Amino acid sequence: MRHMVDIDDADRRILKQLQRDAGQSLDQLGDAVGLSRNACWRRVRAMEAAGIIRGRVCLLDPEKLGLGLSVIMQIRTNQHAPDWLARFSSATRDMPEILGVYRMTGDLDYLIRARVSDMKDYDRLYRQLIRKIPLSDVSASFVMEEIKETTELPL
Repeated sequence: MRHMVDIDDADRRILKQLQRDAGQSLDQLGDAVGLSRNACWRRVRAMEAAGIIRGRVCLLDPEKLGLGLSVIMQIRTNQHAPDWLARFSSATRDMPEILGVYRMTGDLDYLIRARVSDMKDYDRLYRQLIRKIPLSDVSASFVMEEIKETTELPL
């Protein structure tokens, strides 16, 4: 079980800035949050050591990279054994088009978020997934407009 780590207001300001732009210099970060460069560096290192900061990434524009179709796949299965779950987890982790996999409560068993180039590419992804793992039902919805898409957590 993961435990919440206490952070103060200065840490929150740092995290908000880093969520917006992890590539900014320590000088820029310090100016933005009202701390010295060294104080920011120490706090960032401490939050990395505590696992609050898991990594730093570069956000890409999927449209400009030919991945214009965002897909939400709804998965139902009649198999819930641990070995099936391990195979499902492994299969979905190995497919780079799949950006997120979520085990759900309610009528759905799993929700998959994926990015592909077009409908033909989605069909390829679908066929690849059902070849790797038996599923009872797969349905998909295609995003027509992204109204909000963010990686920023509310701090």
